[in-house]
Amino acid sequence: MPQHLWNPEEYQRLPDLDGLVYRSNLLGRDRAVVNIYGGNTSAKLMLTDHMGREVEVLAVKASGSDVATITAPQFALLKLDEIYPLFDREAMTDEEMIEYLSRTAFEQGRPRQSIETLLHAFVPFKHVDHTHPDAVISIACAPDAEAEARRLYGDRMAYVPYIRPGFTLSQWIGQKVRDNPGIECVVMGKHGLVTWADDPVTCYDNTIRMIQEAEDYCADARKGKRVYGALTVPGLAADARRATMSQVLPVIRGAVSKWSPTILSYDDSAAVLDMVGSDKSGEVSQQGAACPDHLVHVKRQPLFVHWTPDEGVDALKTKLIDGIAAYEAAYRQYFEECMEPGDELRDPFPRVILIPGLGMVNTGKDAQNADVSRQLYHRAIEVIGAAEALGGFNSLTAKEAYDIEYWPLELYKLKLAPAPRDFAGRVVLITGGASGIGRATAYRMAKDGAHVVIADINAEQGEAVAADLCKKFGFKRSIFVHCDVTDEAAVQNAFQQAVLTYGGLDVLVNNAGIAGGAKIEDTTLEMWNRNMDILATGYFLMARESFKVLKTQAMGGVMVFVGSKNSISPGKGATAYSAAKAAEAHLARSLAEEGGPYGIRVNTVLPDAVIQGSSIWDSEWKEARAKQYGVKVEELNDYYRQRNTLKVEILPDDIAEAIAFLASARSAKTTGAMLTVDGGVPTAYVR
Repeated sequence: MPQHLWNPEEYQRLPDLDGLVYRSNLLGRDRAVVNIYGGNTSAKLMLTDHMGREVEVLAVKASGSDVATITAPQFALLKLDEIYPLFDREAMTDEEMIEYLSRTAFEQGRPRQSIETLLHAFVPFKHVDHTHPDAVISIACAPDAEAEARRLYGDRMAYVPYIRPGFTLSQWIGQKVRDNPGIECVVMGKHGLVTWADDPVTCYDNTIRMIQEAEDYCADARKGKRVYGALTVPGLAADARRATMSQVLPVIRGAVSKWSPTILSYDDSAAVLDMVGSDKSGEVSQQGAACPDHLVHVKRQPLFVHWTPDEGVDALKTKLIDGIAAYEAAYRQYFEECMEPGDELRDPFPRVILIPGLGMVNTGKDAQNADVSRQLYHRAIEVIGAAEALGGFNSLTAKEAYDIEYWPLELYKLKLAPAPRDFAGRVVLITGGASGIGRATAYRMAKDGAHVVIADINAEQGEAVAADLCKKFGFKRSIFVHCDVTDEAAVQNAFQQAVLTYGGLDVLVNNAGIAGGAKIEDTTLEMWNRNMDILATGYFLMARESFKVLKTQAMGGVMVFVGSKNSISPGKGATAYSAAKAAEAHLARSLAEEGGPYGIRVNTVLPDAVIQGSSIWDSEWKEARAKQYGVKVEELNDYYRQRNTLKVEILPDDIAEAIAFLASARSAKTTGAMLTVDGGVPTAYVR
């Protein structure tokens, strides 16, 4: 049920454009009313131009914006007196229309207008809403959509059959409204709803009212029906679902990342489990997409995996690999059959994968993209289900789908996107990521597109780092997992969380550490074991679990060990620490040999005395080091600086830069190496 959220007290204080923002945001709060990034709203306003003249302006949602979060600068402003004459044209190509509208800009620097701008201009009312309500699209996808819509709305509605958005559709809708002054809405076949009024409150009221009527109509049709058929494969218990998915998600990620690195999203909500486990879903889901907005982010069809839990995980892995390969072949055939001269094949792998008993997997170039796919397939489940209740789901045809997917205007948006950064679509797990080198590395790699798992025993700092990375770099760009690297179960849990959140792993930064030491006769067994447990055993446990994921993905991978100057240069008064750091370095070299055949590279960075921002350089360790070198604590930084060849202080950002280099494709042919970042300590020169 769409909520009526209009608050007169909130609205009355808003100027014209902010009032349009308010109306748009209210509509966008309910995704059953407007799809994410879908729909558009407008207002015809009188604004003052740079010369003080009053000008009638169309304010319309710009391309690529989301009505739920849109702000005033994200609306295009166009001069209406230059647009109105277009209504009398016989035809206009998309390219001609875009070029013409770009010349009608009222204000420089605003984003490009939506392809449906003329729809808003041609409807002769001051306020227009174009929404994509689930219930209306269900009616618009019924076997006889116009007759179904007429049964609901009667003569209060005009209907236009499906046609790709652009000049012709806008002209049809404008003509329908002008020729039928008593109608209250236009229903667009396989597309959505248009409503209007001369004041914003009435426009909003009309939109909500029409959607409510459609929802009630569909709800009546669904009463007593299981629209996807009988539930034949119930969802597994939650723990079993997660355990199974943690094994198969890396298989999926490796298979769908052959075009470009991909992030996965896993959804096992009740609605999804019910749909994927129902006996008609395997057939109905393959009929096609309900509307253009769904199609752009979920593709024409999902991959439905015909599997039951009694077949076992190994059978599921095989069916996923075979299914994804078959999907790719079918997509390439679809492209060949529908392509126009000059078209270039795009990513042929599924955006939605449905698995009975387990749920849905969505894919995307990043977590945000995968989540948009997830959200929109939830909308598709609702739309297809209600259409089935009305007599059957009538989807976009293959050619209609192709013409949206390979629409030059959609491809134009992609061409404007910057080139992928070094870690775009990559997943990085950093131990000791809450502070010092680990934290600096997290920010450095997130800046270049990485999705970062912060693994640390310090929950408060780790959660703060992950939250800040999301704030700075985008939706779900980081998560925190509590992890004691000496605890085998905790290490396994950290990898399971990474896999369930992102689908797999590309880079392990083995960085968690401690500092401390004493002369050999003062080194207790407890001190020795603690150093070995964290710096050697911990690195081993993390590397072992990484190998399992990376080999399952079969797409290569990288490990970077954060060693120390002490890995190759004796550390007087730090025997246990130095021995453990030496073990790290040799472990890395050994793993480089073991990982080579699988494209897994393993390298080591050797820093020295990175004090700034480090949680391990507490006062006790600084005091011990100062005493060892015969200097005051406050002189220790300068001591380290003076002892290296370049006379520089080594900072966390310096190590992060080296780690990023070794983790990136820039070092694609380097493995088993040790890179010193110490300002030049002669005893630590690699021989």
